Amino acid sequence: MPLPLNRRSFLHLTGSAAAMALLAPRLPAQPAPAGSTPKSAPARPPALPAEKIREVVGQSHRSLDAVRQLVEEMPLLVNACWDWGGGDFETPLEAAAHTGQREIAEFLLARGARPSLFSAAMLGQLDLVQAFHAIDPQAHAVVGPHGFTLVHCARRGGERAQAVVDWLLAQGATPESNVGLKSTRFAGAAPRAT
Repeated sequence: MPLPLNRRSFLHLTGSAAAMALLAPRLPAQPAPAGSTPKSAPARPPALPAEKIREVVGQSHRSLDAVRQLVEEMPLLVNACWDWGGGDFETPLEAAAHTGQREIAEFLLARGARPSLFSAAMLGQLDLVQAFHAIDPQAHAVVGPHGFTLVHCARRGGERAQAVVDWLLAQGATPESNVGLKSTRFAGAAPRAT
């Protein structure tokens, strides 16, 4: 049978609940069971060596054999990112994308590289480019490493990516290959010479 709740008992009940909520963080934690050790976060592995990151990004512009050797030696390099300065960041996959290195891009993706808008454009993956665009209708205006545009990456994909080029241009993408790092996404970053 429910208890009658009048204004006085309601205020008393809510006041008690509020006091408990305020005091709860100050109450001592329950002691750990005897013999147990406190849990700590697992140790993080060391950062990847900068020289290896720069090398894998550099080689991803041109040499599948060199990229394969570096990634086999250090698998985490597939998602490494090199900072060229001035807001110009580049992953191995993005390097392959803006240079049209399909084999390198496919190798990196097979090894767990995170797909990007630029790699999708170069590989002719129109469905992925359209999915990015559905989320952000201005996705075609995003500039990639070194100021290269999506149209540039799609053109580097050759005939297999022509549908992406056509679709991007129909969406209002600039036909220029390199706009520098002057988009609104890189506000304040110094533009590079084109």
